[in-house]
Amino acid sequence: MPRLPHPAPEDLRRDPLPLRGRTALVTGASRRGGIGYAVARRLAAYGASVYLHHHVPHDAAQPWGADRPEDVATAVRAALGDPQAQVFDGPGDLSDPAAPAELIATAASALGGRIDILIANHALSGSDGTLDDIDAAMLDAHWAVDARSVLLLVQAYARHRSPGDPGGRVVMMTSGQDNAGGMPGEIAYALQKGALASITRSLSTTLAERGITVNTVNPGPVDTDYLTGEVYDAVAARFPAGRWGMPDDPARLIAWLATDEAGWVTGQVIDSEGGFRR
Repeated sequence: MPRLPHPAPEDLRRDPLPLRGRTALVTGASRRGGIGYAVARRLAAYGASVYLHHHVPHDAAQPWGADRPEDVATAVRAALGDPQAQVFDGPGDLSDPAAPAELIATAASALGGRIDILIANHALSGSDGTLDDIDAAMLDAHWAVDARSVLLLVQAYARHRSPGDPGGRVVMMTSGQDNAGGMPGEIAYALQKGALASITRSLSTTLAERGITVNTVNPGPVDTDYLTGEVYDAVAARFPAGRWGMPDDPARLIAWLATDEAGWVTGQVIDSEGGFRR
């Protein structure tokens, strides 16, 4: 096989809109304090059209409360880098086994018939505990949302794509369950996030021939408005930079993985946590 030539000088220069003409679905983009929102803004700023999935009842039941989907969409729309790109949004309870395929179909229709980028950012908060605390209902709830729905989204996404579509990208989200100390206080959540990390390589191998890369990102502790006070300060002190990760920290990595620059990166579980000391 002949060796590929070196890129021409003009090909080394970065396109300010590397996702111009691409389309993306971001799940769990429900509130402006979250990672999904930060990712959606980055993708929009890079030129993509974006569909924002939200499930307001989940956030409304949490201490941080819900955001208005129209406000989230308006803020993402303000970041659009391409005047031809658009932002759409819609609800979905991904604990329903039928919801992932329905969401892919709905988002693809809104985005002109095609989804190039799938960012599976959603997760279930709460309903968890230590080994002594968990029960079957907790395990099943986290399985349904944190793992099963992600795999069904990837399946529906792959089935929906056609030969010749621009380079496909899937990014899933894991957590710190495989790092030192694990997550002993969130056994159900850690179990399902570990499943996503473990399946990354298998999915990337399965989808490689379809031109789809699959990677998983661990964002580390990120300030999404869920913690304050002494505990917040103690966590911040464990970062070399002396601060928590902010939503845009992992969003920069995730957005890059969606570009052509990352086309040779697949099957990886990548930590983006600023040297957090466990």
